[in-house]
Amino acid sequence: MPTPHPDSLSGPTRVLRWMAGMGLMTVSYLRDRHLVVRSEEPGDDADLPASVPADLHDDRVQTQEHGRGPLFHRRFTVLVEGATTDAEGLMSVVRGDLERLLPKEVAAVTPHGDGTPPKPGDEFVVRMPGPWDGPVRVIASDDTHLRLTTLTGHLEAGQIEFRADDTAEGLRFTIETWARPGTALVNLFFTHLRVAKEMQLFMWVRACLAATRIAGRGPAGQVYAHTRRVAASEGREAA
Repeated sequence: MPTPHPDSLSGPTRVLRWMAGMGLMTVSYLRDRHLVVRSEEPGDDADLPASVPADLHDDRVQTQEHGRGPLFHRRFTVLVEGATTDAEGLMSVVRGDLERLLPKEVAAVTPHGDGTPPKPGDEFVVRMPGPWDGPVRVIASDDTHLRLTTLTGHLEAGQIEFRADDTAEGLRFTIETWARPGTALVNLFFTHLRVAKEMQLFMWVRACLAATRIAGRGPAGQVYAHTRRVAASEGREAA
């Protein structure tokens, strides 16, 4: 995949896009919130992500050390009802076109996936309303998982992984994130006001539900959203 070009939208256009997207997101959030089971607890060093491979690490990579505030290790999981494919089949679709998972009123991916699985080193941008665009780089990809690291300009600093597993309970889809707010302002909205945190939860819950419709008849039960919060005071504040 080629490296995406910077966003060319004007300021007023970005504001209008943000207002429209947030309005639609709020309606969908209120409609779907009963589908989520949430839990949160304190975290520790076991919640830190693996290091970015050296050959994929440069000064544009935005690891958790570059962030502000606490690190949030979040896991979103759901089982598929009436699966018509297996873990490899589901992830073949997801890896080939990540936009298939994302709420259309909130996010898009550029460049758009063409069905070809991404390779380590490929880059793209998850476009969201207002200033929330998220440039990322692929750091691992195989038949059943895709892991990304955030790049400079992303609202978060850390990693995200999409994966599928064939389990005794059935086909399971998981989104797992290890990240800190990218700036002090994002930390305010994410950690204290919780607006960005709820926006992220909404997007990944919707992505989990989309995966169940790609692979089967929908969710077998609810989406489980578990968060472990690692305090910034434990040596993780950026220098």
